[in-house]
Amino acid sequence: MTRLFPAFPFGTLLVNVLGCFCMGLLAGWTSDRSLRAALGVGLLGGFTTFSAFGGDTLALAQGGAMKLAALNVIANVGLGLLAVWAGRAVMTG
Repeated sequence: MTRLFPAFPFGTLLVNVLGCFCMGLLAGWTSDRSLRAALGVGLLGGFTTFSAFGGDTLALAQGGAMKLAALNVIANVGLGLLAVWAGRAVMTG
């Protein structure tokens, strides 16, 4: 993704949105708190890239691309929440 879009961290965004969708699937699939913690925090927490998101956003801001930094925050949070909702909706009908 970096080769195609060098000015914006679409790779990190894609992984985070996919992880959020999977979290929604998990939430709709089981109410077992231990299983959700193990798979959600353990597996999906390792898959998604919150630290990369923070680093990408800071790099954009420090490079003077404040609008892209703001877009990155809005896209990760907004699309992430939408993806969790969509994953849960898939599982619960």
